[in-house]
Amino acid sequence: MAYSGIGGQAVMEGVEMLNGTKGAVAVRLTDGSIHTDTMDINPVPDWVKHTPVVRGVYSFFHSLVVGISSLYKSASYFEDEDEKQKAEENPAKEKAEMGVSLVISFVLALAIFLYLPMFLSGFVNHFTKAAWVSVLFEGILRIVIFLLYIYFIGLTPDIKRTFMYHGAEHKCINCVEHDLPLTVENVRSSSRFHKRCGTSFIFIVFLISVFLFMFIRTDNMALKILFRLLLMPVIAGISFEFLRLGGRRENRLVNALAKPGLWVQRLTTKEPDDSMIEVGIASVRAVFDPDKFIQDHELQQ
Repeated sequence: MAYSGIGGQAVMEGVEMLNGTKGAVAVRLTDGSIHTDTMDINPVPDWVKHTPVVRGVYSFFHSLVVGISSLYKSASYFEDEDEKQKAEENPAKEKAEMGVSLVISFVLALAIFLYLPMFLSGFVNHFTKAAWVSVLFEGILRIVIFLLYIYFIGLTPDIKRTFMYHGAEHKCINCVEHDLPLTVENVRSSSRFHKRCGTSFIFIVFLISVFLFMFIRTDNMALKILFRLLLMPVIAGISFEFLRLGGRRENRLVNALAKPGLWVQRLTTKEPDDSMIEVGIASVRAVFDPDKFIQDHELQQ
């Protein structure tokens, strides 16, 4: 399998695709047509690009900002005329609302997935004084809460369609990286699971956090909260290195590390229909030349 360097995410009725400093959001509009917007992505500074862990922290926050922006962009195509006019008349307000939404989402994510398991794991201290048992239980709770959250939101029709577009995104990338021409037929037969997926990244974050949180030795609740928050960028950076290794290498150890994330993708991806695959293909072609990539890879073999 060849490494293409492209990646993306599902958005509302569409697919975002990124390739270096190029980005695109392709959306299936209500009239059945595909609308594609391209965007320029700020390049990663060279010193960051070549510094392990630091590049992971940078990529995590950079992807978060670009991803939320793409979600808002895709949602804007389905706003009514009054909402569009208000946004055009006051773009500063629109950006401010997006910023507030990002902060609220981040705080809620921390509360649900970082601190709720920590508080619940405190019950274990009534039965054992071993700190590692409490941290391990906290990690298990965090994974269970995450899986339940993904499962239940996936039952709603809108999120289910988003998961189908997520599957289309993965299928398009897998098609290209297996040297197959980017057609609906080839994409349809490609796997909807991919080792570089953000779902795998989140799962790796949970696993690594179990190990690093064992080094936090304090009974002070305020310090526990603070240390966990301070460690999150470090955990994100280390997790990125694991994901990067998994996306570029093929060996038993790397494949074993990637397995849990691939299992979770059974929840976060669904099989797309052909109309969704067409949107994924449009997004890929807006930032990447799959035909040239296949030709270049064949010449290297």
